[in-house]
Amino acid sequence: MQPQAAEHRIPLFEEGDLKDGDTFLLPADAFGGTDSIAVFRDEGQYHALDDTCPHALASLSEGWVEDGEVECPMHGGRFCLRTGEATAMPATGAARTHPIEVHDGRVWLILGGSE
Repeated sequence: MQPQAAEHRIPLFEEGDLKDGDTFLLPADAFGGTDSIAVFRDEGQYHALDDTCPHALASLSEGWVEDGEVECPMHGGRFCLRTGEATAMPATGAARTHPIEVHDGRVWLILGGSE
């Protein structure tokens, strides 16, 4: 049995700071990662995906958020905010997701966990 990676919680912003359709970008250098993380709010829920589109290397944080999906601004491929799965061509791969938690009015990103 392999040891599990320790979770690391990063405070992002106050719960009311993002409106539906808005995006917050956490730069990779803020947490020592290799890709920035885009945090989206859609229908009152928060979702986090790696920012780089797995199809064309565009920034998903610059895309359009609607109906539980983000559309890549470069090629129009779409990804499910909840699962990261591609939902429209030409995208076929999944974007990596990250858990988000809301505690006492603050939104937190959980690194080292899995969704």
